[in-house]
Amino acid sequence: MDIIDIAIKLGMIAAVFGALVNVVPIMVWVERRGSAMMQNRRGPNRIGPFGLLQSLADGVKFIWKEDRIPAHVDRFYYILAPIVSLIPAFMTFAVIPFASTLVIDGREIVFQLADLNIGIIYILSITSLSVYGIILAAWSSNNKYALLGGLRSSAQMISYELSMGIALVGVLMVFSSVSLRDIALMQGQTLIQLGPIAIPKWGVFVQPLGFLIFLTTVFAETNRLPFDLPEGESEIIAGYHLEYGSMKFALFFMAEYVNMTIGSAVIATLYFGGWQLLPGMDFLLQVLPLSGLSLEIARIGLEISSFLVKVFFFLWFFVWVRWTIPRFRFDQVMTFGWKFLLPLSLLNLVLTSLMIYFGVI
Repeated sequence: MDIIDIAIKLGMIAAVFGALVNVVPIMVWVERRGSAMMQNRRGPNRIGPFGLLQSLADGVKFIWKEDRIPAHVDRFYYILAPIVSLIPAFMTFAVIPFASTLVIDGREIVFQLADLNIGIIYILSITSLSVYGIILAAWSSNNKYALLGGLRSSAQMISYELSMGIALVGVLMVFSSVSLRDIALMQGQTLIQLGPIAIPKWGVFVQPLGFLIFLTTVFAETNRLPFDLPEGESEIIAGYHLEYGSMKFALFFMAEYVNMTIGSAVIATLYFGGWQLLPGMDFLLQVLPLSGLSLEIARIGLEISSFLVKVFFFLWFFVWVRWTIPRFRFDQVMTFGWKFLLPLSLLNLVLTSLMIYFGVI
């Protein structure tokens, strides 16, 4: 790898990091504005046009707010906990491809930070680390309400990770790969040709039940409604981050939204073709008066746009569900995970095996 390759990779890392950081204030505004629309109220509308600068003002407030550390906490682990929660969230995006490859003067540019051939296993292993940040925060706070929230979170995440992993096995069986780039590439194939309409081999079409299971488990893993029991403020005051304030609380806040973004990106990659162009984009690419390198750059731009549209749709879906479905009780969450989702994920595995054996997919 020469200096140019290193510069390209560093530039890509900076772009991805910047995008993940900036998606937090954007999604905070979308969530607050979207919930206001659903509840027939105004939402943020004072700072900037349509309240667009409200998130920036909140960020400045968190930065300058007094950062107190309570005397009764375990200081080292108390400070470490939000960092442990945030770092795995950023690390996960490293293996997600957001476009195909671009060749310039014989140099191949791969739009993926790390092209690992075990991408799905990497995602499962890194995302499982985030629970340690929650447990550290709960334990180091020396607060019974925070500890109760941490215990709820660990039980919930362990329960739903099992169904998530089994649901992903169905995708691996269909595409015979654990590389996210290979899976996204194979979803460009045609599954069914109905006259002029071609149905692509997207994961949602070959694994509809697996998609529903995975989507549900992502909500549980990100502690979003209706699975936000670890933060059930009506029952345990505020959950595992009860003793946190200022930027330490903001890091937990940021980790949640980055995890939402990662979950949306994984869903888009595994079940909706990843960077594969949305309907109509291929026609636009054909009619553009471009050729050669400029056409290839336009293709990459459309692929990134297609990927971002899918990601932002599911980010909005997170908001939509939050203000539509009420919170479950903790016993309902555990019952749903172990007695419904787990048998359903095993059933999906059996059905996928039979469909592959009989050549249906």
